[in-house]
Amino acid sequence: MIPRYVCNFNTENLHNISTDVVVIGFGIAGLYTALEASKNADVVLIGKKGLMESNTRFAQGGIAAVTAESDSPALHRHDTLLAGAGICSYEAVDALVHEGPDRLQELITYGTRFDKDEDGEYELTREGAHSERRILHAQGDATGAEIVRALAEKVKASPRITLFEEHFAIDLLTENNHCSGVLVMKPDGKIIAIRSQATVLATGGAGQLYRYTTNPEIATADGVAMAYRAGAEVKDMEFIQFHPTALCYPDAPRFLISEAVRGEGAILRNIHGERFMGNYHELMELAPRDIVARAIVSEMERTNSTYVYLDITHESEQLIKHRFPTIYEFCLTYGLDMVTDWIPVAPACHYMMGGVTTDLNGETTLPRLFACGEVSCTGVHGANRLASNSLSEAIVFGHRITARLATLEKLENNQNHLHENLSTQKGYNVMKERLHLQKLMLRKVGVKRDAKSLTDTIDQLEKMHAIYGLDYTTQEAFEMKNLLTVALLTARAALTRTESRGGHYRLDYPEKNDTDWCVHLIQSMSMGLMKERASQHVVE
Repeated sequence: MIPRYVCNFNTENLHNISTDVVVIGFGIAGLYTALEASKNADVVLIGKKGLMESNTRFAQGGIAAVTAESDSPALHRHDTLLAGAGICSYEAVDALVHEGPDRLQELITYGTRFDKDEDGEYELTREGAHSERRILHAQGDATGAEIVRALAEKVKASPRITLFEEHFAIDLLTENNHCSGVLVMKPDGKIIAIRSQATVLATGGAGQLYRYTTNPEIATADGVAMAYRAGAEVKDMEFIQFHPTALCYPDAPRFLISEAVRGEGAILRNIHGERFMGNYHELMELAPRDIVARAIVSEMERTNSTYVYLDITHESEQLIKHRFPTIYEFCLTYGLDMVTDWIPVAPACHYMMGGVTTDLNGETTLPRLFACGEVSCTGVHGANRLASNSLSEAIVFGHRITARLATLEKLENNQNHLHENLSTQKGYNVMKERLHLQKLMLRKVGVKRDAKSLTDTIDQLEKMHAIYGLDYTTQEAFEMKNLLTVALLTARAALTRTESRGGHYRLDYPEKNDTDWCVHLIQSMSMGLMKERASQHVVE
């Protein structure tokens, strides 16, 4: 029922552009990979908003990498595997923890200014499930914005990068069983074809699947949906991470309150003022994110409330304003002072652990298509991402992708004519259906799930399929088709996995089951849904 392409086109009638590499996405994964690739190739870098608009820009906590003498790659690996709940790729995690420090140094070389103490040493903080203080940050709690600033300046200065802002990637082009480029809508609505020797998806996550999310509006699952339609495998789509502490206050957006706030000593209280995390986990507020999110939901249910409180009022005003200037100022605009007030928070969709399946070089199962950052499933995160590993993953695997690109043989004939014909019937209310999808996912495929809610979700999503056959050429319609596709992939995987693990919690199967479910769930257009045994690594 899901079509190969989502709009009518014929490349014979389109303006065709040729380049060596196309990179789609303006976050850390896209900017860094484009810069590295441009050392040896001509690159077209595409984003559907402006250069500074991406999920990375909103990253607060920082970037995890081993820099302290008291820390080690072995400890970082241990923490990552433990958070991943048994299904991380050991090899991918090993690459992350050993290569992360060198890639971090490259970010610094590119001009990223991380915070330093009075002695000129980098300030390190600790977040949930980290055994050491290993997280570098910038401007207190504006790490992502600083990284994007530095990389964007280099991108604009590169003579080998052609920048296409406000361009929407509609679909991947394929021929002879390989990816040959991308179909793109320009700001004026015209469609062009960009032909390339290799294509890199760095399109970010799927936060807009849910009514409440910490993600910006651009996080509409475009890359996963495009890759799936093109025939690439996607993996682990049931594992959605809900950040435990998003601001929950009248008229305010679900603004992220960084895990680093808890890392610096904040505690969680229910509406009666009682500290409760000790009832749920020995690490209390520094337990893995999935555990904290479920604990908050359970406490909200127990006290008949829609939020809990995050309390850092026992820390000094100087620490709060120095470490969390962005969060402090944002809360203040809504009349909340972190220095004196408890901040009302609740979980919100934050990160997608699954994504487009890649190998250790970032290559997908579709030749010449690569994926990097949140859109990918490298195996680093397993069932639950360790805090601040995502920025490290993007640069480690972005570097590996560029090394692989240098080995690709040049394709001489990459200009076959491709086309699609869909119905021209109208009458589908895109925004109404999108809101219905988001509310459905929040209620029934959220922090807690069960067979009845998941089955009902799939039935309702399948009733929305009419949009697939309609030739709507608007960004909103394309995004809706992508969201619907990925919502179905997520719900089907969640229904199939009859256990609880990491970011996937089943009320009807609350226990982890390594005997039957230490597996990955893989989905593709050609093969449907399959199981693949995970390489289990025991973590003490």
